[in-house]
Amino acid sequence: MNDLAEKIPFLTIFTAPKPFADPHINIIQRNAIRSWQCLSGDVEVLLIGEEEGLAEAADEFDIQHLPDVARNEWGTPLVSSIFTLARENSHAPLLAYVNADILLTPDFLEVARQVAEQTEKFLIVGRRWDLDVRWELAFSANWVSGLRKEVRSKGKLHAPSGSDYFVFPRHVFTEIPDFAIGRAGWDNWMIYHGLRQGWPVIDASGSLMIVHQVHDYGHLPDGQAHYDLEETKINAELGGGMQNMYMVLDASHEFVHGRVRKARFRPVGLVRKLERLFYSPEQQGVRWLLTRRLRSLRKKLVSSSKVKDA
Repeated sequence: MNDLAEKIPFLTIFTAPKPFADPHINIIQRNAIRSWQCLSGDVEVLLIGEEEGLAEAADEFDIQHLPDVARNEWGTPLVSSIFTLARENSHAPLLAYVNADILLTPDFLEVARQVAEQTEKFLIVGRRWDLDVRWELAFSANWVSGLRKEVRSKGKLHAPSGSDYFVFPRHVFTEIPDFAIGRAGWDNWMIYHGLRQGWPVIDASGSLMIVHQVHDYGHLPDGQAHYDLEETKINAELGGGMQNMYMVLDASHEFVHGRVRKARFRPVGLVRKLERLFYSPEQQGVRWLLTRRLRSLRKKLVSSSKVKDA
């Protein structure tokens, strides 16, 4: 029993990659997976889906492959099925869904450990840094310091409206609507749902450098951004409407200097609360006008603010 317990990972990272057919997508997804494998022996990785090249990648990297994912009428994998497959095939106490183009550094695991020691139910989210990566990375002894240097010189901090990773205990998020993966809305619902359940939703932006390798939308129909697709509209409906499309700015807590604490007051946070308060589903009238002006002010405040990278 002791030998078996020692082999159980602390964290399971799972993802549903895009097809590996496009040369650039192939490079950045391979980079991401390799960075996850560099975290520690306490981390396992699950690749979910049957996209082109996925089985071969799983075999190459010696990673468990789960192909039998449920899909919608467009053939897009469902978030509910992805999460269920990950939970059923992992014994780790913590799970992390991470987009397949995201580079992680070892502090990702350390932050997850520290948060788990301080609270029982939680969701860790955070902003990402966008970086144009066109080559396969060499994961040498100093790859982390090299990546940090590259991000500081050429990277750009992404707006807080999108989320690319979610870390949570395996006993939460057991029921998820049938969202389409890779389309807008489901990530926003994750934050909304965590807050509605009363769990600490923790912004780790100041402690983690999460790196998104930028790409185009050539893998989507007609190369459209996912915001414009019908599946995104359906995602919003499944999540209860646009009023439930929360973002990192809505997090109730933050992770700073190794501690989980209540989110500090910031002017941008107040503006965001007012924006949610005045939101009008009809998208017309005085409330909608106020919402748009508050949204514009919020974006200006975000663009002028800084998040100290980890």
